[in-house]
Amino acid sequence: MRFIDLQTQYETYKGEMDKAIAEVLTSCQFVNGPQVAKLEATLADYVGVSDAVGFSSGTDSLLAVLMAWSIGPGDEVITSPFTFFSTAEVIAFLGAKPVFVDVRDDTLNIDPAQVEAAITPKTRAIMPVSIFGQCADMTALTAMARKHGLLCLEDGCQSFGGTHHGRRSCGLSDAGATSFFPAKSLGCYGDGGMVFINDKDLGVLLRSIREHGQKVRYHHTRLGMNGRLDTLQAAVLLTKFAHFEEEIAKRQTVARYYLDNLPAGVRGPTVLPENRSVFSQFTVRISQRDQVQAALGQVGIPTAIHYPIPLHHQPAFADRIDPSTLPVATRAAQEVLSLPMHPFLTVAQQDRVLEGLRQAVTQHP
Repeated sequence: MRFIDLQTQYETYKGEMDKAIAEVLTSCQFVNGPQVAKLEATLADYVGVSDAVGFSSGTDSLLAVLMAWSIGPGDEVITSPFTFFSTAEVIAFLGAKPVFVDVRDDTLNIDPAQVEAAITPKTRAIMPVSIFGQCADMTALTAMARKHGLLCLEDGCQSFGGTHHGRRSCGLSDAGATSFFPAKSLGCYGDGGMVFINDKDLGVLLRSIREHGQKVRYHHTRLGMNGRLDTLQAAVLLTKFAHFEEEIAKRQTVARYYLDNLPAGVRGPTVLPENRSVFSQFTVRISQRDQVQAALGQVGIPTAIHYPIPLHHQPAFADRIDPSTLPVATRAAQEVLSLPMHPFLTVAQQDRVLEGLRQAVTQHP
């Protein structure tokens, strides 16, 4: 059993995938080939925005937006402590201060009720994370940003394809960024990312930033990065995207079966009625998480922990915030356990996971 089954996915689309890759190899347009622009236009239309800009990773996508907004020393950006490190890393990398606000106990997304109290005269932006495939409360957060004259960037690196009140993730605020890391719901065969916007001037600026700050070759008007999305990765993503909605539907079926059959003592994820989650992970909460994970490993059931250390406990941020604060994120990091989740998971495989989970929880109540 695989935690994420990329091999079955490749074998399922092998003919299409091999053809798409071969076209890039034959053309030898490995950088800025036509597949990149086609992917940007296709995904912008899907999200419902006017423009999308491909990047070399989800991290670079987030970083480029903050660079375009001139976020830097003296600025504060409010974000979640319960996420992958890169969310806050890009803020600190630019010399700004990540301000962590605790998450909701049900969704583990940032709690809008606590965000407003964290706003100071130094606050420039809010960066909510749409964790585990479900959008944060972008309605409340974007309204709060407007009220205080702040920018809002959705970290949708786990939620591409999800919806909030019928609108797609990454199209809900001033900008949205996603990741195409292979494990994502829409993943490439390496690293990749994309920014989604409705601002033409911002699109021009982002394209300049990803090309070392140049608009025309060898004329650099600003500092940028080498942040291009490879043509091969764009070709892979275009092939997978043709099956994306079907895969999301399969993820929903897998998630429902898990939710309907979780044993007592295991708390499943809560998806709010206004949201559609793509279940980039299926993450449960268990009080004796470490013992249960070890027991599952002994019977060959793969699991993962997303995430074992909240950001305000990370050594890199140790001098920035009291680690005794943010109790929900701290407790969640001790309880979360991600189970195998992908569109090709069979009922028989899920039953094996569920039975292993039932036995493990019984042994370690």
